Amino acid sequence: MPSPAAAGGKAARSCGRLSRSCRPWGEAAIRPTVFADVSNDMTIAREEIFGPVLSIIPFETEEEAVAIANDTTYGLTNYVQSQDGAKRNRVARRLRSGMVEMNGQSRGAGSPFGGVKASGNGREGGVWGLEDFCEVKAVSGWGA
Repeated sequence: MPSPAAAGGKAARSCGRLSRSCRPWGEAAIRPTVFADVSNDMTIAREEIFGPVLSIIPFETEEEAVAIANDTTYGLTNYVQSQDGAKRNRVARRLRSGMVEMNGQSRGAGSPFGGVKASGNGREGGVWGLEDFCEVKAVSGWGA
């Protein structure tokens, strides 16, 4: 993981230094950190980061927020925070990801898990997960 400066952001709040004790892929992980002053062209916003990291990217309009969120090669999960239920639903429909969590509400039991774009294809969980193990056959002229 690059330093905040190399990543293009400024660590606004960090709970510590780089930790080498958590190396699921042989690389250093960063402790819970919030990056401020991030723009969508910075490395910290472009890379898929596994860990408790939040990059704050300011926006002016709902349209701009959706454009920023969708401007990525990844698409596992989006998070929407708003007191306006209609706005949350409208934004969730427009986000290109496999999952959208709103106002901290986790997915329900049996909900599908999976992403789109470079974050994967297909789903685990529920009927969608079982359908991955099925084969579909199209038959024309049945009963003719």
